Amino acid sequence: MIGNLDYSTLQQLWWLIASLVGSIFIALTFVQGGQTLIFTATTNEDEKSLIINSMGRKWELTFTTLVLFGGALFAAFPLFYATSFGGAYWVWMLILFTFILQAVSYEYRKKPDNLLGARTYEIFMFINGSVGLLLIGAAVGTFFTGSQFSLNMYNHVSWETPYRGLEAALNPFNLGLGLFLVFLARSLGAMYLVNNIDHEPLTNHCRKAAWINFLWALPFLLVILGGFITMEGFAVDPENGRVFMEKGKYLHNLLAMPAVLVLLLAGLGSVIYGVAATRFLGKDSGIWFGGIGTALVGLAIFSLAGYNHTAFYPSVADLQSSLTIYNASSSKYTLTAMSYVALAVPFVMAYIAYVWKQMDAKKLTLAELTGEEAKEMY
Repeated sequence: MIGNLDYSTLQQLWWLIASLVGSIFIALTFVQGGQTLIFTATTNEDEKSLIINSMGRKWELTFTTLVLFGGALFAAFPLFYATSFGGAYWVWMLILFTFILQAVSYEYRKKPDNLLGARTYEIFMFINGSVGLLLIGAAVGTFFTGSQFSLNMYNHVSWETPYRGLEAALNPFNLGLGLFLVFLARSLGAMYLVNNIDHEPLTNHCRKAAWINFLWALPFLLVILGGFITMEGFAVDPENGRVFMEKGKYLHNLLAMPAVLVLLLAGLGSVIYGVAATRFLGKDSGIWFGGIGTALVGLAIFSLAGYNHTAFYPSVADLQSSLTIYNASSSKYTLTAMSYVALAVPFVMAYIAYVWKQMDAKKLTLAELTGEEAKEMY
């Protein structure tokens, strides 16, 4: 059946797959958000250890999903991978560096003879959960605001600024998206800690943190939604592939694709319910509504950027260098072969769900950290 799909359908399918992986990654950034709470939601070292041990059981999933997202884009849309990672390499190097800091911090924070001290590694975790997510949000924002690159006839990329992608964080829309992601991740992290930790003083602080950080996220959410409604977009002429500016392009995309609008509204509604249930209803399950809602919002955003004859990686330096899911994709043979491999993904996801359930079968307690099991923790 997969072998009978036409090239255009395969290209759209793989944008959907890549978007789904990216959306799952955004939902998993509750780990980064939870890390940033160690300075604001805790009152003593024991509570810090509870947060770090709780997040330490999940941080590999976030990093692995980020790598999988990059791998899917590399295989399915190699021209985008080459253009973005080859041109805007400073922003991607800085993002990856913050994730290296995260990995090092979990490994060495409590090691004997730690020369830097535990607090230094806690600051590294905070950097990963704030600067790292801010830059990721800004990078995603360029799907809508464009980047300063041009491609020649051999697809060699030239970047028009010396900042190599870091300039994206200066755009108000990109900055708004980045800050929204930071505060949303903090809210998700607080909801996860409520669900995962059995320590009432800490979870009470986390319930408040979930609500406060969501309120901080709201102004930036309005910036994003306002941008989708009012900003010009990078449209593609289906007849000849030429890129041109279209007023209200992303609003047109929402109206032309009702399913995407439903995803966006349902996702936002689910996040709002998760936060409200955690803060005001005393429920511990808010993270499931918040996480799933976040993934739905992410899927809607990626769909707005790539579907309905839209350039998903536009160039403001040279419109015709802009990338679409059609001119940036791999060959039909490659996409077909990858589609067969992708059939195994549901089994991998089922395994992850099983392992997750086993790890979270019992809430983390302070007694567990001070017992023998603490020897195996971070």
